[in-house]
Amino acid sequence: MMQPRTTQSGSPLARAINQLIVSIAVMVVLTATGAAVHAQSALAQDGFGDGPAKVVYHADFKDPRRFSAMVTSIYNMVSSYENELRDYDVRIVFNSYGIRFLTDDKLEGTPFEADQALQERRENLKGRLMSLKNVYDVKLELCEITREDVGLSKDKLYEGVTPVGSGVVRIAELQSEGFAYIKIE
Repeated sequence: MMQPRTTQSGSPLARAINQLIVSIAVMVVLTATGAAVHAQSALAQDGFGDGPAKVVYHADFKDPRRFSAMVTSIYNMVSSYENELRDYDVRIVFNSYGIRFLTDDKLEGTPFEADQALQERRENLKGRLMSLKNVYDVKLELCEITREDVGLSKDKLYEGVTPVGSGVVRIAELQSEGFAYIKIE
């Protein structure tokens, strides 16, 4: 711990101010240390300590490049966990425009209609997404509100997509269970 520099010529007021500054500095360090310990404890309880890592990605956007970036991010994450021999539970919750990435249907006449950019990349994105699901056990969950609003039959979804009542409610539930929330911008 740093001691205040004192001199014989220092006034009693100057010494008192120095002692006050040192006391405040010590309190700040102790408080910060306590906060760090608390944060580490919270992380351990939320799946980022010794237990499995729990992460939920949110896909509610229409840009295929952004979706591709998200898929790449997930690949990097699960590969890292695999290399560390760490258990994980990674999920993608789709709602709104995200439905576009879970079907080959063009969703014509809906706000989520597949545009040229998606059509050009669909097979690549589908293959990478199915690889995440089949090889790395990433779970795919789709908002039923979105699916029902566009009138898309469940049999037009990619294999292994799990319906959830509400995408945003599902994300909130997962966060309350200690899942970290990630949304690629």
